Amino acid sequence: MRRVVLDTDVMVAALRSRTGAAAQILSLATRGQVQPLVSVPLMLEYEAVLTRPEQLQAMRVSVETVLAVLNDFAALADEVQGHFRWRPQVRDVNDEMVLEAAVNGRADALVSFNLRDFGSAPARFGVRLCTPGQFLGSLRP
Repeated sequence: MRRVVLDTDVMVAALRSRTGAAAQILSLATRGQVQPLVSVPLMLEYEAVLTRPEQLQAMRVSVETVLAVLNDFAALADEVQGHFRWRPQVRDVNDEMVLEAAVNGRADALVSFNLRDFGSAPARFGVRLCTPGQFLGSLRP
């Protein structure tokens, strides 16, 4: 089973569009076909971003709904302990925790729409960096 870390932008996309590639990855996780990895800081970022008023309005959901989705996601995910900090590695300091979750969790892939911000850092640690569509394509035989 592929171990995957989802950048916050992927979580936003999954909740904004139930038919996109990001939502399909969450669906695969709920069916046990991919194993999401999260750290406590990353879950806190998901919550902070997804409960912003503009996000709630765009998703047409309540804070309670977002929190329920995040609780369900956390129950599916393997928690990654941050034993090592690898900073600085990427352009955006907010993405450091995403990379660290992938590296410390020995992820097969880090999925993001922001490939440029991660640059070659994931590859240096043996983690594949890809968009949601690329990740789904890699699962097909």
